[in-house]
Amino acid sequence: MESGAGITNDRFAEVLKHSSCLGQFRNGSNPWMARYVYGLIFLFSNLLAWAARDYGRGASVKMEKVNVCAGKSDCSGAEGVLRVSLGCFIFYIIMFLTTVAFFQIYGEIAHFGAGVFLLIQLISVIGFIRWLNDCCQSEKNAERCHIHAMLIATTSYVVCIIGVILMYIWYTPESSCLLNIFFITWTLVLLQLMTSVSLHPKVNAGLLTPGLMGLYVVFLCWCAIRSEPAGESCNRKAEASRRTDWLTIISFIVALLAIVVATFSTGIDSQCFQFRKAEKKDEDDVPYGYGFFHFVFATGAMYFAMLLIGWNTHHIIQKWTIDVGWTSAWVRIVNEWLAVCVYLWMVVAPIILKFRLAAEPV
Repeated sequence: MESGAGITNDRFAEVLKHSSCLGQFRNGSNPWMARYVYGLIFLFSNLLAWAARDYGRGASVKMEKVNVCAGKSDCSGAEGVLRVSLGCFIFYIIMFLTTVAFFQIYGEIAHFGAGVFLLIQLISVIGFIRWLNDCCQSEKNAERCHIHAMLIATTSYVVCIIGVILMYIWYTPESSCLLNIFFITWTLVLLQLMTSVSLHPKVNAGLLTPGLMGLYVVFLCWCAIRSEPAGESCNRKAEASRRTDWLTIISFIVALLAIVVATFSTGIDSQCFQFRKAEKKDEDDVPYGYGFFHFVFATGAMYFAMLLIGWNTHHIIQKWTIDVGWTSAWVRIVNEWLAVCVYLWMVVAPIILKFRLAAEPV
């Protein structure tokens, strides 16, 4: 067998030696083809870098908006070369990493990146809720939005109560389902806590913000229990949905679209992470940060990977399922508790900081 393999390798080397370059390129299974393609990509990158250096000065006006010139003029040529070089470097370093069993390491890193995405997302959601409440409580819109705010707040609380009742009915069929009972009951306690803190005279945040936050935490609790694996006696909904039907496929597609929408909306919401008001921008400026936008999408890529594998690199996922497993359930629950903590801190922090400033000696 060894001699036969040696003869085969010798014949293959002989064919490569005498065949033309064009013939080798046409042979898709030929290992030389990848080298030719990489060489052509490298040549194209060099030509593109040269064109960016000598003929890219006309883009200097647009490049200034990206703040890459650091106040210097006519720097687009050098920046263009560096950008092409960086893109070429990233491509080849990724190709290198795929050959050294990098994916297991990436899987561990993706856990952290997905957690960062969840944190950014919940801060964005809380920031939007507070912005909506501030708009309704402003002097300009107070009278016009008072009734609408009360209707939204009342509807939110009604939906929260109905959601809690339905979770008790669907996911606690037996008194032995202590974990689900704890999850749902604790969610109800957190809803009461947010309402009490928001209605405190010193906070005076109204009912709109805790009502909308209640919808968010109830939704997270529902997602957490839904993520429990099928076959559990306390999650008969998951057991009933194990067979693949059109409803399962549609739910899967909607979940994927929801991930894309959530990533996009979070990526353009860099204002919620600024501690001071941004200066007035020109009409042509993009109303979001380039760097923040790409960072959110990078962490979002890690997030949807964790959803598809159930936050477990060694977990076997069934077809047409997303975010299923005990790890996924606990991630959702921790995200719910963290959301409540962040909301309470964002509501109470101004009062605490104001009290500390007032207590400091002049």
